Amino acid sequence: MSRPHARGGQRIGLLGGSFDPAHSGHVHITKHALLRFGLDAVWWLVSPGNPLKDRGPAPMKARLEAALAVMDHPRVVVTDIECDLGTRYTAETLDALLHRYPGVQFTWLMGADNLSQFHQWQDWRAIMDAVRVGVIARPGKRTGARVSPAARLYRAARLSGRQSQLLGGAEAPAWCFINVPMSDVSSTDIRARGAWGAQEQSGEA
Repeated sequence: MSRPHARGGQRIGLLGGSFDPAHSGHVHITKHALLRFGLDAVWWLVSPGNPLKDRGPAPMKARLEAALAVMDHPRVVVTDIECDLGTRYTAETLDALLHRYPGVQFTWLMGADNLSQFHQWQDWRAIMDAVRVGVIARPGKRTGARVSPAARLYRAARLSGRQSQLLGGAEAPAWCFINVPMSDVSSTDIRARGAWGAQEQSGEA
């Protein structure tokens, strides 16, 4: 994959994950993030693997191809840059990106389900202090996210939904929770239905 290009001052959203597989729900939250958080672009960071999951994802090639197939937008880049950076944890990736792209204003994007367990991530406070965080509502996850340890500790840094356009250029720590029309599609359900088949899992794709 070609490495993303960005110049100082640009506001770039980062949506990280295994994308195992990518689906319409990822597209849905990406488009809302672009619109609501005042971002110039969003990068999909297709990760080598999720340290919080026991099972490894499908091969990178298959996941990249699936992501490129569902995400067709001039301001969205699909990249495996974490493989190039040699990072595994989000905090490590962000530190490397901040050094590689000086002056770029990064916003980490996540669903409300991730905010609920964000305090379990390695160096999660360093993430909150280094970049802006945009949180998108997920079905059934609103309340838990808003009372999560991360939300409580950083409550003073929260922008209201009406201030969401300011997030991309805000000084960290800053985070914002937005409600959007819900999409209940998930990679877990797709795998459970067998729609992400054995061919991808075996690396034959």
